Amino acid sequence: MASPLKEQLRALLQQKSVCHGEFTLASGARSDFYVDARVTTMDPRGALLIGQVGWGLVKETASKLGRRVNAIGGLTMGADPVALSVGIAAQLEDPSTPLQVFTVRKSAKEHGRLKRIEGNLSPGDSVVVVDDVITTGGSTIQAIEAIEEAGGRIAFVIVLVDRQEGGRENIEKRGHTVVPIFTRSDLVKTPIS
Repeated sequence: MASPLKEQLRALLQQKSVCHGEFTLASGARSDFYVDARVTTMDPRGALLIGQVGWGLVKETASKLGRRVNAIGGLTMGADPVALSVGIAAQLEDPSTPLQVFTVRKSAKEHGRLKRIEGNLSPGDSVVVVDDVITTGGSTIQAIEAIEEAGGRIAFVIVLVDRQEGGRENIEKRGHTVVPIFTRSDLVKTPIS
């Protein structure tokens, strides 16, 4: 049985983010189901719930896999509010937490320090990669590659919504555990077409 906080988050996603109609996805595929996740991830109540539910899932998964975690982030922009919400929840629970937050740019900055990763990631960090929604897993894989190139080690991946269209499997083929907070079937009554 899901926690009351997770049920509140599910209801908020269903109310604000789950859309039905005809949509073209980032992958180019067409779908009758779309999750406009940022409407929830950037809602203060949604951010609070994502932080609490996500931090609980990070701790549970790290314990189950026997992994330590000291950084969380993913590809901008979908991952940004999710990672920051989880980081804030961790800090509120324990001000001495080592968890740091970062974001991965789609390409390196062309000025200043020319960075691809912004925020707090150091070589050797054990990282939870996050994303808001996965379909093929392409954005998450792009983040994983950049993090590994910067010397980070992937502990596991957490996604807010897995559309159940092969993304989880594509990421897991690379050897990374993927833990969704919700799947498409958790959010809609209709089966995957």
